[in-house]
Amino acid sequence: MRIDPNIALVYSTDGGKIDQPKETKAIPEGDGIVRIHKDSKGRKGKGVSVIKGLGLDEKALKALAQKLKKQCGCGGTVKEFNIEIQTDNREQLKTLLEKLNYQVKLAGG
Repeated sequence: MRIDPNIALVYSTDGGKIDQPKETKAIPEGDGIVRIHKDSKGRKGKGVSVIKGLGLDEKALKALAQKLKKQCGCGGTVKEFNIEIQTDNREQLKTLLEKLNYQVKLAGG
């Protein structure tokens, strides 16, 4: 199967398959107020609502984002401890979060 018999595989123990411990990102501390921003930069004019200041870990953020996306009937994602929902209807998001006992403010334009 080898083309050249003078070429052999070389193994190194320098890097190997040693699993490095994964760094856990620290949850940003907030002031207890959840803010809903409207953002359209870099999205070809389509607006999204960015929810900041929840103070939840990644697993809980993903679960909350899934719940909000189902209630609004739109898409979204979790990026850097913020939830981005693909809707301009911030009032609906505010009422949904207030039902979950969050103190919510509409921020930005």
